[in-house]
Amino acid sequence: MTVNAIRVGSPASLDTLYLDTLPDCGQPGPGEIRVRLRASSLNFHDYAVVTGMLPAAAGRIPMSDGAGEVLGVGDGVTEFKAGDAVVSTFFTDWDAGPPKSAAFTTVPGDGIDGYAREEVVAPAHWFTRAPSGYSHAEAATLTCAGLTAWRALFVDNAIKPGDTVLVQGTGGVSVFALQLAKAAGARVIATSSSDEKLERLRSLGADETINYKTQTAWGMKALDLTAGIGVDCVVEIGGAGTLDQSMMATRVGGHIALIGVLAGFAGPVQTALLMAKNLRVQGLTVASRADHLRMIAGIEANGIKPVIDRHFPLADLAGAFRHQESGRHFGKIVIDI
Repeated sequence: MTVNAIRVGSPASLDTLYLDTLPDCGQPGPGEIRVRLRASSLNFHDYAVVTGMLPAAAGRIPMSDGAGEVLGVGDGVTEFKAGDAVVSTFFTDWDAGPPKSAAFTTVPGDGIDGYAREEVVAPAHWFTRAPSGYSHAEAATLTCAGLTAWRALFVDNAIKPGDTVLVQGTGGVSVFALQLAKAAGARVIATSSSDEKLERLRSLGADETINYKTQTAWGMKALDLTAGIGVDCVVEIGGAGTLDQSMMATRVGGHIALIGVLAGFAGPVQTALLMAKNLRVQGLTVASRADHLRMIAGIEANGIKPVIDRHFPLADLAGAFRHQESGRHFGKIVIDI
């Protein structure tokens, strides 16, 4: 039996992604599980790999997110059994505690082969159980986006009822952050350049919305919406191009979770504003396996389900990335395997 997979071409681009056939994965060895992958989902990190923004080896199998069912377990595996629904972890060697390294050398789809394939044999700790009642497609949205939002709000921060959180845009991390913050009893201010998307954010529970295209000084607008106090936390996905506005929007002593670089990898920062407001700007890259399991418990307790924009087949992975590239999506884009 062979296994279909998508590989990154040379040079890396959406046009050079190609379908390959792999040999049978074989039986799992000690401490391993064999997983029939059923879904993945797109993140900006995956886009950076397949387009060459991040240096990945030619022939790399992309995609950090993977969900499916266990086909078999090796000796010594007690956490899983055949038939269990599982979802991948982002960092394969980060079990608990603070980050161990800044490198992505053990991240599936980047430093090692990922989950744009039908089956995989891997160490059992590379996966966790999927949330009860989740489809494979829903579970596949959690590995990167869901867990990043969780860490921004509850690991590096301690969002509580009555706090105010500002989320940027309508991508996977931002929509998860909105849902998680509302479940925690927080007030949420959401931004987008689309009035139609802002209406959808309000339907998900956003208390206030700002169109940053028509309200370019959206940091001051957020201050106005909080009676001049500022928000407790910003989930910052823009990076250098939006950080100054985020600092303006944040209260004295507030927290900015620096997640993305969609508006630039580098740029000037108003350090005087940063100091004057005594802000905490915390860069973060997803989280540990222990945090992953706590997130799953949290979303089960609150009945949170991800927002899925569209489904694409594995063979049209390039088409899925082109949809992501267009910026038309709202929530997560899923790959059905």
